[in-house]
Amino acid sequence: MITDSNSLADIEFRVSWKSDTAIHIDNYTAQRVNFWRDCFPQHVYQKLLNKSVGEQMNCSLKPGEIVPAFQPFREHTIDSSQFDRKMNPSRIIEPRAGRFYPKGIVTGMANIFRANIEPFRCVAPSESTIRISFNHPLATFPIDLKATILKIHSKPVDRGGTCYDWLEVASAGPGVQTRVDGKPTDFFSDHPFDREDHQPDPLFYAGPRFVNHLDDQAISVITGRYADLLRPGMHILDLMGSWTSHLPKISFSEVIGLGMNHEELQANKRLNRFVVQDLNQIMTIPCESGSLDAVVCTASVEYLVQPFAVFSEISRILKPGGLVVITFSNRWFPPKAIRIWKELHEFERMGLVLEYLIQTGSFENLHTFSMRGLPRPETDKYFGQQLHSDPVYAVWGRKR
Repeated sequence: MITDSNSLADIEFRVSWKSDTAIHIDNYTAQRVNFWRDCFPQHVYQKLLNKSVGEQMNCSLKPGEIVPAFQPFREHTIDSSQFDRKMNPSRIIEPRAGRFYPKGIVTGMANIFRANIEPFRCVAPSESTIRISFNHPLATFPIDLKATILKIHSKPVDRGGTCYDWLEVASAGPGVQTRVDGKPTDFFSDHPFDREDHQPDPLFYAGPRFVNHLDDQAISVITGRYADLLRPGMHILDLMGSWTSHLPKISFSEVIGLGMNHEELQANKRLNRFVVQDLNQIMTIPCESGSLDAVVCTASVEYLVQPFAVFSEISRILKPGGLVVITFSNRWFPPKAIRIWKELHEFERMGLVLEYLIQTGSFENLHTFSMRGLPRPETDKYFGQQLHSDPVYAVWGRKR
């Protein structure tokens, strides 16, 4: 089978672009794309036709071709009082430079309603006014678009239904992880590392949890990311690890585990040795300076209350050119996750981790990666309740 104007197909769209701090790769898997009904730019649509499963199309798009072009009239200066700091009844929300907020937090503007959750950027807050931008965060970036045909479905008949603009869906989120005007995003005001549960972490992690915190599809994506970045023979630290490391089937010289629960780490067959340690109390990592080729951290960075100290330690123990890879999703233990993590847009969290790396001054060749839209596995307990697999986000860089 090949794609034609009557096709239904599953297509992975990859949006690649470069900001002033990093290279970004954002993926979205669109399921059952209807070539008869759904929307694409004409030149993209034509390139998607006459493709079989596994074939790809590539095109370079100028700023404004995949999302609306930057327009000065989409930037506004509002009175500080128009930012509804009490929109969330549980806490006061202050406007911070570079951060994203739902449009519904703005009052007194035409065509803005309180339930509008579309993100906008706070560009420059001051005591009396706030400069805000409704431009798409990708509006100024040239983009490389790749689409891969994953599956072609038979389609006996069309009966109308919902029309999707799949490039709009794929580009909803990408761009949010960047700085604005090259300035660091203000993630670090308002006690960002506070947590609901202030009890010592060893109490929370005293008992083992032999469960996967992400679905099998998301775990496979994380393992694939590690497989692309790690090499045989490496000395690796699995930071904040547990009973499984999600590492690929590669022969490493050594895998060291550092985590909170002895029983979980002891059960991890990928580890050559391990250390039980609370990084929120003792930030020093017990490895020699310049001794490791890579540090990976899976679905745990959101629990660090002293992230700058920990990332400084990661830099210390890595060899020059050594790799740090941080992966995460949108699931965590709420009592132990830091406050800022829970308040951020999902793509902003990659921006937060980028700031951890940038502000050490020790890392270069920075990248971010996202994967969304994959089908939820039938084996997962949320199958039937949630259509999509857990999203995966990754940030990585190399020691200078």
